[in-house]
Amino acid sequence: MNVWLQIVDTAGAVLLLIGAATCLLGVIGMLRLPDVLSRSHAATKPQTLGIILVLAGVALRLRGGMELATLALIAFFQMLTGPVASHLVARSAYRTGQVDHSELLFDELDEQLTDGK
Repeated sequence: MNVWLQIVDTAGAVLLLIGAATCLLGVIGMLRLPDVLSRSHAATKPQTLGIILVLAGVALRLRGGMELATLALIAFFQMLTGPVASHLVARSAYRTGQVDHSELLFDELDEQLTDGK
């Protein structure tokens, strides 16, 4: 039984390290990428994956019922609010003219905005 707990603890530590590295890559992407849409992508995707991996690592280390429920709620709300916030940032950047429309492959928002005028 003791060997099994050591394996689970090691897996939790590995998940913590991988999650932290993923979050670090997302931050580096936010600093290095040139425009708002790319930075918004780097702020959302790796950060969400990183926090899920960190929470999974913590869950393997804690193993308690109430702690696991709390970690599940944190993961749920992170997955719910992260993409929505990124979408709102990208949409407001588009509306304020910070997005170069010529580089977009599809521009469905422009069609929606011009139809309403």
